[in-house]
Amino acid sequence: MLHITLKGGDVREVAENTTAEELCRDISMGLFRAACAVRIDGAVCDLRTPLTRDCAVEFLTFEDEDGRKAFRHTASHILAQAVLHLFPGVKFAIGPAIDNGFYYDFDREEAFSADDREKIEAEMARIAKEALPIERFELPIGEARALMADQPYKLELMEEHADKGEAISFYRQGDFTDLCAGPHLMTTAPVKAVKLTACTGAYWRGSEKNKMLSRIYGTAFPKKAELDAYLAQLEEAKKRDHRRLGKELGLFTILDEGPGFPFFLPKGMLLKNRLIDYWREVHTRAGYQEIASPIILSRTLWERSGHWDHYKNNMYTTVIDDEDFAIKPMNCPGGILVYQTEMRSYRDLPLRIGELGIVHRHELSGALHGLMRVRCFTQDDAHIFMTKEQIKDEIKGVVALIDEVYSLFGFKYHVELSTRPEDSMGSEEDWEDATAALRAALDEIGLDYKVNEGDGAFYGPKIDFHLEDSIGRTWQCGTIQLDFQLPERFELEYIGADGGKHRPVMIHRVVFGSIERFIGILIEHFAGVFPLWLAPEQVRVLPLSERLQDKADEVTQRLQNAGLRATLDTRNEKIGYKIREAQMQKIPYMLVIGDREAESGLVSVRSHKEGDLGTMTEAEFLEKVQKEVADKAR
Repeated sequence: MLHITLKGGDVREVAENTTAEELCRDISMGLFRAACAVRIDGAVCDLRTPLTRDCAVEFLTFEDEDGRKAFRHTASHILAQAVLHLFPGVKFAIGPAIDNGFYYDFDREEAFSADDREKIEAEMARIAKEALPIERFELPIGEARALMADQPYKLELMEEHADKGEAISFYRQGDFTDLCAGPHLMTTAPVKAVKLTACTGAYWRGSEKNKMLSRIYGTAFPKKAELDAYLAQLEEAKKRDHRRLGKELGLFTILDEGPGFPFFLPKGMLLKNRLIDYWREVHTRAGYQEIASPIILSRTLWERSGHWDHYKNNMYTTVIDDEDFAIKPMNCPGGILVYQTEMRSYRDLPLRIGELGIVHRHELSGALHGLMRVRCFTQDDAHIFMTKEQIKDEIKGVVALIDEVYSLFGFKYHVELSTRPEDSMGSEEDWEDATAALRAALDEIGLDYKVNEGDGAFYGPKIDFHLEDSIGRTWQCGTIQLDFQLPERFELEYIGADGGKHRPVMIHRVVFGSIERFIGILIEHFAGVFPLWLAPEQVRVLPLSERLQDKADEVTQRLQNAGLRATLDTRNEKIGYKIREAQMQKIPYMLVIGDREAESGLVSVRSHKEGDLGTMTEAEFLEKVQKEVADKAR
């Protein structure tokens, strides 16, 4: 008999080769009906997987990320089967689950139309209703080639797996068979609520050198009510799209002359600078010193840091005086060079060096997306140099700083610990020490976290912060990366209390991540209605008539002298039009100046959020808004 440890610590005895499905059914029919996949000793598997050894087993439902992936991966196969039925002769590429849904790439001469997507959705519903059993099987390479003989993309993938000596596995449902590693649901029946959301072009394997395929995106849920809620969220997201709001509010633009290189307009620059001012405020308070390093540095530096070997495809290069240089994709080598400008003592550590560094990274044109994915951005970087004994306290300090910043904007967040990737450098011992240090800090703080195996930086493990916006979407922004490798590569030293030379440890960390991307997130989070302290234009003064403009100008000047970003609308337009436009521009406060207000020295106040606030003295209004700014109220 096998001993199976369940989530929570309970142990079950089962016969060898009992499937996870059979065990799940035995535990609870409710759990069985909800289960999408199973985690066996950390590996995500099908419910059809036999149990062959003592192991830890956790059943995954749609509420679990890996459970959702198995569910939606099955939906992608149902999509492909529907396309096979409706469009015979189409060639199939890949169809993975992704965040919030799935896609499948097809080689078809014509693009799929909106009408095509409706027909495919209907066929997918029919396939789901059939409750087709899903079967997994493996074949030797020769038989596998014969099975996929008319599918060139599958053959290409298959040859790669064959070269690695890996098993060639397939999944079959009805008349559709796909090359796939899984995992999948047991049948097509649970995939009851599906929506195909878009069809775009996508290069095979993401390379512009390859053929353009048709990619159909979709999402799937166990219940229609869940799908409806998600689609409502998508509609809300469209209203909040930072690209549209950025244009309407005059914040930024991206021009054909600089694809992926955003232009910040005057209002956008005001917003960006307020964010930077706040960054400087919290970092000065936390003991950081600000530096600036050059944008272009020599190839030899990037070779020494390891970036040239691990990141050169994302780097822009140039030649100066017959020598190779690179435009920096990251700030860390510059921070290291600053550390090396003088010999450091243990009394100097921890040394916290912050930098608002402009970096450039090559992104494929198809990946560019407003401010969210660009080729040039400002990274709010900082590098902390410390002794090994200081690691835990410094990590705790960074976590506290990140929490303070995210809380200010009303973001909730979750944390992931990412471990050593395949493409990494350094010894196993260093990686184990670094990972253990991050774990210890998180455990001591009491933060819940998920382990994200193999997703660390090439030089060290990291803690990633995924923040949740006002409509429930998550964004990866902050990160803390613990690095034993670069101090070794650059032979960094400090003089210890014993008078000897020692190697420091290094933390790489960001809070905003990319300031540009963070602004894009803020635009969508607040739907363009920024808190008063952050708003590019805080107050707009609206005279009721032309003869009141001098009085309105005096009011505007006093507001500006008090430190407010106030403007005067002098256009000869009706007051209703001016108010509507100011409302559309999402300006926090409007002051209406009429004859009564001019004579009494009062102002009529309208709030974007609260509507008409009545009349008050200028002093009362100033006190109100200055407190709101000082408190950084949301």
